[in-house]
Amino acid sequence: MDRLKKTFDRLAEKGEKALVGFVSAGDPDMETSLEIIRNMCEAGLDILELGVPFSDPTADGPVIQRSSARALEKGITLETVLEMTRRIREYSDIPIILFSYYNPVFAFGARQFYTFALEKGADGVLIVDLPPEESDEMTGVWEGNELSLIRLIAPTTPVERMKTISDSASGFLYMVSKTGVTGSDGLDTSAIESYVKTLRSVTHLPICVGFGISTPEDVRAISKMADGIVIGSAFERLIENHLEDDDLPELLGKQTRLFKNATRKGYV
Repeated sequence: MDRLKKTFDRLAEKGEKALVGFVSAGDPDMETSLEIIRNMCEAGLDILELGVPFSDPTADGPVIQRSSARALEKGITLETVLEMTRRIREYSDIPIILFSYYNPVFAFGARQFYTFALEKGADGVLIVDLPPEESDEMTGVWEGNELSLIRLIAPTTPVERMKTISDSASGFLYMVSKTGVTGSDGLDTSAIESYVKTLRSVTHLPICVGFGISTPEDVRAISKMADGIVIGSAFERLIENHLEDDDLPELLGKQTRLFKNATRKGYV
């Protein structure tokens, strides 16, 4: 049984939802980033989305754009991110999803990416800008299906399209809570509940909701309807606001603990 399935099954038995945390790999530098991730794992993070820095992150808001730029300035590449994955595996069994745009994977080589990602300990990949119709040039050269392919579902996606996307996915589905980019404010929980209900009618995969979730109260609200909650900009905003602080990794651990508590029944 793979790490993702084990995680969702374990959490379901405990009545908890998955806390999925995104950080840009190498922000603000490789060693600090690794310490941040270690503290987040120790604080209860359930699934790690490790962002591959990219020069044109069109789906991301300004906070994650700046985090990606800081990592690129430090020379972080896809190769670096794969090495970071290996180092995280030395102390944690947390599922790791490599979050990327397609260009870095294309330049690296899709076949080589699949092999190296598994060798280093990754569990899945989410390619933001690669729809199902164009994915075969990547997955068609993979030498197996051990790397989960996480798919995005937008709130504007018709139900027939939801099914098409879901049928090509594995691991879990990432339900975008709203139109726009990451980090934008405001959550319409009734609309999100409707999106999730529709998506459940066409898939048996776990559903994680992200975009615009920034407080424990947001996490608690989304936990009532989804299997997991994805948080990225709130973590990266905390990093950005404390770049010069020696206790930056500990601050991320503390925030992770607050968010994780909100995924548990009885949290107030």
